[in-house]
Amino acid sequence: MSADADAGNSNIARRQKSACGPSASGGGATRAESKDGRREKRVRIPASYCLLPSAFCLDTFAFVDFRPSDDQEILRRSVREFAEAEIRPHVMEWDEAQHFPMDLLPKLAALGLLGVQLSEEYGGAGMSAVDYCICIEELARVCPAIALSVAAHNGLCSTHIAMFGSDAQKRTYLPRLVTGDVLGAWALTEASAGSDAAGMRTTAVRQGDCWVINGSKSFITHGAIGGIMVVMAVTDRMKAHRGISAFVVEHGTRGMTAGKKENKLGMRASDTSEVVFQDCRVPVAQMIGDEGQGFINTLQVLDAGRIGIAALSVGLAQGAYEAARDYARERRQFGQPIAAFQAIQWKLADAATRIEAGRLLTYRAAHLKDLGRRMTKESAMAKLYASEVAVRVADDCVQIHGGYGFVKDYPAEKYFRDVKLLTIGEGTSEIQRLVIARQLLNS
Repeated sequence: MSADADAGNSNIARRQKSACGPSASGGGATRAESKDGRREKRVRIPASYCLLPSAFCLDTFAFVDFRPSDDQEILRRSVREFAEAEIRPHVMEWDEAQHFPMDLLPKLAALGLLGVQLSEEYGGAGMSAVDYCICIEELARVCPAIALSVAAHNGLCSTHIAMFGSDAQKRTYLPRLVTGDVLGAWALTEASAGSDAAGMRTTAVRQGDCWVINGSKSFITHGAIGGIMVVMAVTDRMKAHRGISAFVVEHGTRGMTAGKKENKLGMRASDTSEVVFQDCRVPVAQMIGDEGQGFINTLQVLDAGRIGIAALSVGLAQGAYEAARDYARERRQFGQPIAAFQAIQWKLADAATRIEAGRLLTYRAAHLKDLGRRMTKESAMAKLYASEVAVRVADDCVQIHGGYGFVKDYPAEKYFRDVKLLTIGEGTSEIQRLVIARQLLNS
């Protein structure tokens, strides 16, 4: 933020205090001075003139300089060029094959995309949450499924270990995640515990120097191919959500097997599988954080993870918008490009406006994270709005393409298939509204 911006923000705050400050009459008051310095009549400012509601707190806003830094411009350009060169030529191939291309990992790692926010101490890029949003956005613009895998790796698995792991766990696992030696996975959801995550049935029982895990997890990104997995399990049923703990489980650990691989509508290049635990013995040292803190810590991980899904939504919407715009310029009907028709222009204008609003909500939540501020409400708002915008933009993209939007020769149908997950994964739209409402009513 520039010095000028700081000064401007201070002025805004002072004006707000003056206009909305308490007074006996319900309004603020000022004295005007004439040119000769004499005091003139006191002017009352009614409370109804306030630019913001009296219950509104300016502290909830993070005032930022909206201009990207030179480094951020370079970052966006670099990730975009990478996505266009290394990902776009293979998008439909990977989608049809329904597998994550493991040979892409070293290339992602070389660009720093597997440890975007991790400390340089562990080999990470040490970038900000806003920088992370730029990376996910640019990947999703080309292939939402690859962006989803990168987001799950960074925002869930790596973030959980970085935030709550011991020094030994960080030294052991984070460098391997950064280099792409392994792909990260994060196992919370179960067949009977989706939105009600605290109702999970997977258990971990202490036996000597190990915890023995039994149960299964559903819809796990990288469930079959993840080399390092963070697993949530019940360690004390009597304590409800305070009896849930988290563990690091490595691929190949006896008793952990991949179950059914899901045959999905969209995001098909991002592996999704069931994971089964049958007497899976995990050393005591692989518990993340304290016993019983797993679920509470999980909520903080999800706060950060939702920013990544919001950025993914913005990127997908941007890609769909660009595809629709370019098609509208080229497709001719009635002797002119369909972009000349008001019906098409309005769809594009609405899409561009909504995308920009979603981007600003997302960057605001990311900026709060960079400031070390709580952003539960803001990340939920960003995820809710951006994902629903993406659904609408993807739908309009198909509509603008007409019949060609329904066939695989054009990218519209894939954006349309991919987008629906974004209003479901990492908390449905309904859960986001619940989170937001609770934050508003309990503040």
